[in-house]
Amino acid sequence: MTNAPAPAPTVAPLLPARLPSLTGLRFLAAFVVFGFHLHAGGLFAGTGAEGVLAVLLGQGATGVGFFFLLSGFVLTWSAREGLPATVGMRRRAARVLPNHVVVWVVVFAGLAWLGGVSVLSGVLGLFLLQAWVPVQAVYFGVNTPAWSLSCEAAFYTAFAWLLALVDRVPPKRLWAVAIGLMAAVVAVPALALPLPDGLEYWFVYVFPVTRALEFVLGMVLARIVRAGRWLRLAPWQAGTFAVAGYVASGHLPGTFGFVAGTVVPLALLIPAVATADLTGSWSPWRHRAAVFLGEVSFAFYLVHQVVLRAVEAFGPQDATLAAAIGLSAAALGVSLVLAWLLHRLVERPAQRRLLRPTAPA
Repeated sequence: MTNAPAPAPTVAPLLPARLPSLTGLRFLAAFVVFGFHLHAGGLFAGTGAEGVLAVLLGQGATGVGFFFLLSGFVLTWSAREGLPATVGMRRRAARVLPNHVVVWVVVFAGLAWLGGVSVLSGVLGLFLLQAWVPVQAVYFGVNTPAWSLSCEAAFYTAFAWLLALVDRVPPKRLWAVAIGLMAAVVAVPALALPLPDGLEYWFVYVFPVTRALEFVLGMVLARIVRAGRWLRLAPWQAGTFAVAGYVASGHLPGTFGFVAGTVVPLALLIPAVATADLTGSWSPWRHRAAVFLGEVSFAFYLVHQVVLRAVEAFGPQDATLAAAIGLSAAALGVSLVLAWLLHRLVERPAQRRLLRPTAPA
């Protein structure tokens, strides 16, 4: 018997490990999530701008799908032959966990002081287990955006196993697998139709197992780009398709608009932007300002809804359009300042400390 050939390395040694345009694009995804929560909070109710905001911001929750696809793409892209998959996981954990713990403790303490928090949801959320519980008060408890980190934690835990599976796919079959994963994401809302409303929403939008389809799709897309099998699709073309999918998804029935409506456009956007970095073609997301915003985007994602809750709680109940715009701009500014502070004072120092090489015994 002869041994089967080992799978090809996930990333060719000559390809760059960093793709700055993807970092820059990350803030756009975080911003549309901010916009969704701003719209959902009702600050603009009665101002006459609700219809326009529904089109611009109503589908902002689909930005989370971008993060799941991007995580799978980046982790797979940064993997190296001979380097354990756990190294990439450790880097991601060093970036995610310190910010999460700090924000979670602050928000939990504030809610506990106000008397509006469950200890159970707090404990599950702190350990990033909340998305596994199909109860909204739990998976959206304390700091609501952290539910997606619960999914990410599950993805990171399974990454080494998933990477071994993805690396076994022959290059000529990568597109078939990618299309199959997109079809599976589109099929999830159909499978969830018999479920009660609350459970249907959780199964489609929150459940880590169903959202893992996007993460694995991102992994396969990274291999497609690495293998030189990507389409000739310019970032502006993919971006136009993504905007069209974003708007159109708001008109899909039931839960089909949460994830299924944008999975294909986002799956085309991420590799197209990554390819622009590889070829050196022009990309606005590679600009220094865009990359800086992308670097603080994770911290921004974690703190923004806390700021919006404060605006909703202490702001005027019947704001004029001008006042609502001013409060929104203030919320955005405060969120960015807090994100920058969290990035500088928590995220970066924690990464340096946690990723510091240990001396041999």
